[in-house]
Amino acid sequence: MYREELINKALRLPVSAIPYYVSSQLAALFPEKALIACENGLFDVEEYAREEHCSIEAETTIYNEFVSNWEEPDEEEHATATDGQLTKHARNAWMQVAWGGERLEYIKMQWVEGYSHHVHHWLLADREETANAFLEIVIRWNAEVRGEILVFDDGCWHKDQQLYRVIQGATLDNLILHGTLKQDIRTDLERFFNARALYEKYRIPWKRGILLVGSPGNGKTHTVKALINLLGKPCLYVKSLKAEYCTDEKNISDVFSKARKAAPCILVLEDLDSLLTDENRSFFLNELDGFAANIGIVTLATTNHPERLDPAILDRPSRFDRKYAFNIPGLPERIEYISFWNASLQDMMCLPEEAIEHIAKLTAGFSFAYLKELFLSSMMRWIVAPQPDIMDKIMLEQVTLLREQMVINAQSSD
Repeated sequence: MYREELINKALRLPVSAIPYYVSSQLAALFPEKALIACENGLFDVEEYAREEHCSIEAETTIYNEFVSNWEEPDEEEHATATDGQLTKHARNAWMQVAWGGERLEYIKMQWVEGYSHHVHHWLLADREETANAFLEIVIRWNAEVRGEILVFDDGCWHKDQQLYRVIQGATLDNLILHGTLKQDIRTDLERFFNARALYEKYRIPWKRGILLVGSPGNGKTHTVKALINLLGKPCLYVKSLKAEYCTDEKNISDVFSKARKAAPCILVLEDLDSLLTDENRSFFLNELDGFAANIGIVTLATTNHPERLDPAILDRPSRFDRKYAFNIPGLPERIEYISFWNASLQDMMCLPEEAIEHIAKLTAGFSFAYLKELFLSSMMRWIVAPQPDIMDKIMLEQVTLLREQMVINAQSSD
């Protein structure tokens, strides 16, 4: 019962005291065992076991806290919803690990401190060499990018299975953009990854910086995910450069160090203007400018607010040498988008052909996100009282309501 008592007592302590208390109690209870404590986000024993590299079983003599979550994919600008997935992981648990003919005891605990979520791990093994070897191999295995998406957030790397599933379903086929924009970006990246020998022949650094610029809801995020899926290169996805116990400089260094090891790869910096500050900008630029060190890295960044970016980032070609504008859709794009959605509706709900162009003309200034909301809100209203030949009337009313909402949102953001 001492196992359960240890966890219960630890969780009643001030959070700053938990790691020391658990370590000291384990050392006292198991003096003959080698003990290792770890808080590395890549020490994911459960993921390692799911791939059958080891086996884990919860200690049966105590209550172990496991949490089940239903994960649904992120919202996509042009995609319909897909099925979610049930996941289960340990929150506070004591487990037995079988690995390579060795047996280890593994304790995992989690708690929240302020706005930070902490995960701590402890290993007990007969020999220190065994504990060290298991710790190293699990971290190294989880650090490898094998088709998964490695995400950097709160100062550490982790694999985001939900984001990976969303990216696996993202495609350029259902993406509507102005003119040849979609094909231009695709061709640019495909040529780059196929041209290493040519770059080396002429002694040009084989790296690329691409910046997608435009107001929210016009396809930047969908484009990034579809490109990752299409190109099949290792992807590192940066959500934040802030962490409670690490400096921005340390985090930026970790991001580029990992990208160099994974190259050729895609390094995604979404909402670049929100990642950079006056304090970390110079250090970021130094890492970005590392010609020899950044071989094979495509830095793919997005911004909704180019005016917030320093000219040293926005205007210097060697940093982001390709900039693509994602503008509010014009009339041809709106007609194409409305036709795309209309083709997916059931017969009674479909718009007549003449209504498509009429609604497209009335939605000048709508982003793709607002056009999607137009269809979704209209479908919901139609379902309440379904009748044939009324969808166009419902959509005309929704256009008025959404335009009023756009005005309110614009005023509130000023």
